[in-house]
Amino acid sequence: MVWLVDDAVRARVRRMDIPFNRHGIDPFGTAEVEVSRMLTTFGWFYRHYFDVQSHGIEHIPARGRAMLVGNHSGGFAVDAMMVIASVFLEMEPSRLAQGMADKFLNRLPFASMLTTRAGQLTGLPETAEQLLEHERLLMVFPEGAHGTEKLYGDRNTLVRFGSGFVRLALKTKTPIIPFAFLGGGDAVPTVLNLYKLGRLMGVPYIPVTRYLLPIPRRVSLQVYYSEPMVFEGSGDEEDDVICGYVDQVKRRIAEMIAEGESTRRRAGGKS
Repeated sequence: MVWLVDDAVRARVRRMDIPFNRHGIDPFGTAEVEVSRMLTTFGWFYRHYFDVQSHGIEHIPARGRAMLVGNHSGGFAVDAMMVIASVFLEMEPSRLAQGMADKFLNRLPFASMLTTRAGQLTGLPETAEQLLEHERLLMVFPEGAHGTEKLYGDRNTLVRFGSGFVRLALKTKTPIIPFAFLGGGDAVPTVLNLYKLGRLMGVPYIPVTRYLLPIPRRVSLQVYYSEPMVFEGSGDEEDDVICGYVDQVKRRIAEMIAEGESTRRRAGGKS
């Protein structure tokens, strides 16, 4: 299943507003075949393993630059994979959410090349700016790796947000669409992170779950998208102004997490 490309997925990829050349490559090195392969895999997990439910997808513009900004949880980037699948499968025409991959991937054999060819680029500010200038859909997790390393009891909390995404949004006149991802911490219920072992393996840490291996459990996941938030400025504002905007985005995501968890509890989901 992982290595196959679904014909319906390939057709949706070809309808996306991405300027693939005759070799199937875009200006950023994204390859049509690798995007199709990635989305075939993510789509299977989205539809058949996790049964992801998306809410508010209409808040994402059909075209033009926008920034998806959300919470991290769950040991590793299950949330990023399912948000990419959500935007691709639930929108018509489909869009590709492009994330800024963690820099440690550059040190892993073939990882940087594979993620780039699938449209997920190294997390450099200039690359993110170029994507937005090309009217792409950028996906940002301001908590960074500290978000995925949350333990099970903290899965619905938010740690410190970086502020770079707000400066970038202001500089490029990009609307921010907050989103809340629920269930990542239930899919990978981390009880311990092995940092020394992770460093030996070239990654920030190795998550340990209640059943030892960080293999995602088959649980229901939800993603809630909010109305766009647009801030005025140039990106060169004082830190206290930028932090105020960051706090507004963080507060909105926290509200959606709380609302979503309340809905999950009423529906009999895991709390």
